Amino acid sequence: MTRKRLLAAIAATASAAGLFGAVVTAEAAAPSLTATFAQSSAWDSGYGGKYTLTNAGDANSTQWTIEFDLPEGTTITTSWSSVLTRTGQHYKVTNAGFNGTIKPGGTASFGFNTKGLGLPTGCTVNGSPCGGGAPSTTTNPSTTTTKPPTTTTSVPAGDVIDVSTAAELQAALAAARPGQTIRLAAGTYRGSFVATKPGTAGAPITVTGPATAVLINDGPSGEAPSCPAPTAGWDSGYGFWLYGAPYWHLKGFTVQESKKGIVADNSHHTVIEGVRVHRIDEEAVHFRRSSADSVIRDSTISHTGLVQAGYGEGVYLGSANSNWACHGNSGGADRSDRIQVLDNHIGPYVAAEAIDVKEGTVDGVIRGNTFDGQGVSGQNSADSWVDVKGSGYVIEGNTGTFASPGTFANGYETHNPGTTPSFPNGCGNVWRDNKSDLGGVGQYAIKITSTSKCSDRPNVVHASNTVSRAVNGLTNIPVTP
Repeated sequence: MTRKRLLAAIAATASAAGLFGAVVTAEAAAPSLTATFAQSSAWDSGYGGKYTLTNAGDANSTQWTIEFDLPEGTTITTSWSSVLTRTGQHYKVTNAGFNGTIKPGGTASFGFNTKGLGLPTGCTVNGSPCGGGAPSTTTNPSTTTTKPPTTTTSVPAGDVIDVSTAAELQAALAAARPGQTIRLAAGTYRGSFVATKPGTAGAPITVTGPATAVLINDGPSGEAPSCPAPTAGWDSGYGFWLYGAPYWHLKGFTVQESKKGIVADNSHHTVIEGVRVHRIDEEAVHFRRSSADSVIRDSTISHTGLVQAGYGEGVYLGSANSNWACHGNSGGADRSDRIQVLDNHIGPYVAAEAIDVKEGTVDGVIRGNTFDGQGVSGQNSADSWVDVKGSGYVIEGNTGTFASPGTFANGYETHNPGTTPSFPNGCGNVWRDNKSDLGGVGQYAIKITSTSKCSDRPNVVHASNTVSRAVNGLTNIPVTP
């Protein structure tokens, strides 16, 4: 009997039983979640995993929690589209703000990368087995501890300022001094957050918080100056802005729904660690105005370029020479040199390059990242994971994939704007141990635009790089053993 006929029969029975005062109530609509796991990629020392949740019920699911265990020797290094905490080898994953609601018949997903090859076991979703069925009546020993899960690194020496409102955060930033830690409580912080006080090498200033501490800037507003600088009456729209503020550490929190995500201007030795930046109008993270010797690591970036797709880079190193009039504060150039981009997950729906390395910058490191090229827009020549216009970069141990939709030409590209003997842009870079899946669309994993412009400092592509599903192959130049 169909559900509709069954309900009709129940209603008729209830009506017939009215003489006896019987009341029959139909079962309330309810969600019913299941979850399935799949490896999206794998390498010698780890893999990329993905859980897909499906709602087989007849009502919206408004939030979800998945829990599972990983065997000893396997840990999650990065995750995205979720909020993850860990107790020993037990992981608890809750929805992000944008994917908690799953309509009947709909799906949601989250992903992660691991160090180690062990697969998840004991999966539950909202307390029930991930494959469906009744909630487990047994207790997982790893979940009985009363010790709260560790989600942040230890607090450095110095005063700790706890904040829980936007006004408190703005006041703490204005009064910050070397060695201080500004600790964010979970919650939404809506406003303009600008740091202009320098830390020191021995006493950096730290802003730390959980992924559920979310910074949002609804700007821009007011009249902008000719070159970006903190100005009374003007809101840049940046989610978090370091300006003339070296030696800052930003850890753990989320930036979203802002014009730009995190911007470092003239702020060398910036460390960005374990942050999430997504749903951004333009680029997610920008090291600008000679913010040299900085690091971004273990962070997650997605859904950028929502308003200007051609300017929706994941990580932007330096500035185009056309912008050096504003940002060229080191001999006329933006020398955001020696920046390290390590172990991040960038994509999907990063509308421009995952990493854009601008001319005039040198000697950076791009290592251990995962690039998901789905959604790259093709606008403003954005059709690769990484564009390298700088020189002397080491690009190694990265994993890149592409799947439609999107416009994709090559995995990595070099370009040589304004190359002179003093600025050999796009030269002397080295690729090794990178794995590229071009989705049957990309031409080369590594496309070297010019060899003649780099005759004194050639680019080097080692044979340890691999490629699959390429139209043409690994590279357009001879490989080096």
